[in-house]
Amino acid sequence: MSEPIELTAAQAIERLRDGDLSAAELFGAYRARAAADELNAFTWVADAAPAQDGAPQGPLAGVPLAVKDLFCTEGVPSQSGSKILAGYRPPYTATAVARLADAGAALLGKTNQDEFAMGSSNENSAFGPVRNPWDRERVPGGSSGGSAAAVAAGLAPWALGTDTGGSIRQPAALCGIVGLKPTYGAVSRYGMIAFASSLDQAGPFTRDVTDAALLLRHMVGRDARDSTSLAFPEQIALPRGVDLRGLTLGVPEELTGEGIESGVREAFNATLALAEQLGASIETCNLPNAPHALSAYYLIAPAEASANLARFDGVRYGLRVDADDLSSMYTRTREQGFGPEVKRRIMLGTYALSSGYYDAYYGRAQQVRTKVAEDFRAAFERFDLLVTPTAPSVAFRLGEKVDDPLAMYLNDVCTVPMSLAGIPAISIPNGLSDGLPTGFQLCGPAFSENRLLNAAYVLEQALGFDGSAART
Repeated sequence: MSEPIELTAAQAIERLRDGDLSAAELFGAYRARAAADELNAFTWVADAAPAQDGAPQGPLAGVPLAVKDLFCTEGVPSQSGSKILAGYRPPYTATAVARLADAGAALLGKTNQDEFAMGSSNENSAFGPVRNPWDRERVPGGSSGGSAAAVAAGLAPWALGTDTGGSIRQPAALCGIVGLKPTYGAVSRYGMIAFASSLDQAGPFTRDVTDAALLLRHMVGRDARDSTSLAFPEQIALPRGVDLRGLTLGVPEELTGEGIESGVREAFNATLALAEQLGASIETCNLPNAPHALSAYYLIAPAEASANLARFDGVRYGLRVDADDLSSMYTRTREQGFGPEVKRRIMLGTYALSSGYYDAYYGRAQQVRTKVAEDFRAAFERFDLLVTPTAPSVAFRLGEKVDDPLAMYLNDVCTVPMSLAGIPAISIPNGLSDGLPTGFQLCGPAFSENRLLNAAYVLEQALGFDGSAART
């Protein structure tokens, strides 16, 4: 019989219900591994599982859940990877976390992240960088690197992350696991410490596609406390596909050519050939404005961040650096509380919103965003789904791109267009290049999660990726 940590979440639920495994035994196995974390994936680990009477409760049956540090959890450190919020324990819990708790998930711990979700390597955290379990001298991706590393390394069976421009999908690819960014609005943002409000979206990290569907099922839905949340039009179903017959896949030339490492491209092309063998019809297509998406994103997201982060001023909560006057207290608190990348984006965003520059920068970026969304709508008139590599490279070495922000930003080139368009996308493990994982990304129209999950499941079964090497 498999050890508890070798089970997927769905398998663990089945064992729990059959009585072959106790919730306390499962939680204890993961808690011991999380407490001994050598990857710096966790910022806080629970002392014990929530009290539970009798048999496992709810559809998630007490399976432990790791949660990204920016989700508010009542009475538990929720710091968004930032010194300015070090030790902050909110008086309420984020809707996404609360819904999963109501479904029976047990909070295992909070995971490390890039500060305020700003980064692609998890090197911007005030609590130190996270290490990739496949090679501890490499990054796990970001900003949800702690969640991705924890799941890949078997420190948690599944985890919550957030995706603003690729922060679920890119670390999932670099760590060899599944990461899903839902349709914007499908999951409530209430209780998520905001980075860019028109882009932030919560989603699952899991070992396989079935677990992603299972976790997402209990996250989606309208929330009266989030005016941007939407009722999901159908129940999230567990995927059961056996082939890809009747499915048309588009391959955008703009996101699959120049800038993609040769090993990543080879793995992507091999999976395209496999998809064709499974019955999919595959053709190249164009997203003419995709090359401008990254530039637009790095104006829109910092502009929204400059407004959202104005609340961290030393007055209401978080760090306060005393000074002789109010203005100096604001300045010193923010100077000492924010890290370099956060300061960089606040300054960029504030400049883009300033008088005389708003239309030239922020306004123009929003026009590009509209064009990107129109490109996707046109493509989905011809294709069921579009596919790309998830990240242009495998995990790079710690420190390799820290001093080159533009090189760091290019890690999001394949994921940002979907974020700007607000559409769902999933990354699945796609084999190895030089011994490191690569990712295969599928995206579809708004609320096409069930179709995405089915296609991803079929490919996952055919690929047969083995991620056990990361769990040693």
